[in-house]
Amino acid sequence: MHLARLTQPLVRENGVLRPASWDEALQRAAEGISKAVAAHGPATFGIFSCSKATNEVNYAAQKFIRATIGSNNIDSCNRT
Repeated sequence: MHLARLTQPLVRENGVLRPASWDEALQRAAEGISKAVAAHGPATFGIFSCSKATNEVNYAAQKFIRATIGSNNIDSCNRT
């Protein structure tokens, strides 16, 4: 393992990154997404999926962005 590799989540507090628990980091991410959707609408978000992922993973990605966020902005690299 490389010494510079992150081994736990970091959150920014007063402009400084500090270690956090996974629960805190995920909660902050969810709050940030919710605030952005409330301020700018669900089209603020999109998701890019991968053609090398399984059908189940791609289905979960599109289900998440459409059902949870409310956006139809989903694309993949299937054309390449």
